Amino acid sequence: MEVLWMMPALLLLIPLLLCISSTFVYYFKKCWYVGYMMCLALVTIPMCIVKSGGRDVENMRVIRAVVRHVKYYLGVRYEVSGLEHLQTKGPYVIVSNHQSSLDVLGLMEILPDRCTMIAKKELMYCGTVGIICWLGGIVFINRKKTSDAKSVMVEAAKTMLDENLRLWVFPEGTRNQKGDLLPFKKGAFHLAVQAQVPIIPIVFSSYSNFYLRKEKQFNSGTIRVKILPKIDTKGMTSDDISSVLDKSFDVMLSAFKDISPYTHSNGPAKH
Repeated sequence: MEVLWMMPALLLLIPLLLCISSTFVYYFKKCWYVGYMMCLALVTIPMCIVKSGGRDVENMRVIRAVVRHVKYYLGVRYEVSGLEHLQTKGPYVIVSNHQSSLDVLGLMEILPDRCTMIAKKELMYCGTVGIICWLGGIVFINRKKTSDAKSVMVEAAKTMLDENLRLWVFPEGTRNQKGDLLPFKKGAFHLAVQAQVPIIPIVFSSYSNFYLRKEKQFNSGTIRVKILPKIDTKGMTSDDISSVLDKSFDVMLSAFKDISPYTHSNGPAKH
């Protein structure tokens, strides 16, 4: 009985805390986001199985359609420029900066057809979200074992060409909210050069005007997304990987500074 009596008080307390405590807003939104995404995944799993019979990149269409509304509940909006660059025919590798788990919403905002991601293997064990990632054809790599990661990239290059796929890679390798770009790892560029497919850089503006992990702030805000012209790799060899990495890093860092409301770094070394 006491628990039932306390429920109305708790329900009244939540909106009060949302109004007076930015820290509570941060944790409330984060917990809601994780929980809601897991629920959406649970609903989407049977839809994907019915559509494709199992693991298939075409399931990303279903996942994209189901997830795109989540941004409204979190107060996040997107301004996208350069969408025409994603109209490139055939396979290509997308490289983008990586700031938080919110990147998933931006990815789903502009995800082209027949495109999936390369992600850390740990994601596969995240309950219903891990299952839906597997059904969407996401390529999982073990970041702790370089040899395993390289073999996965070799296989991914072959699959890209055989199945006309696009692959989305976060070349920083981990989340970064320091107002710049972390040095890029070479995997995505090895992949593009080996498959002889273009690289399309995509840049998300800094989240620092509304989302700060260390300060525990999560307000409403707008993310600017800039899709840059493709970088061709035709005729390139392994000797050209460093130069194409440098070129990608430079254009992305320049775009990041241009579209971000605030950055406090001139950027690190590239590799």
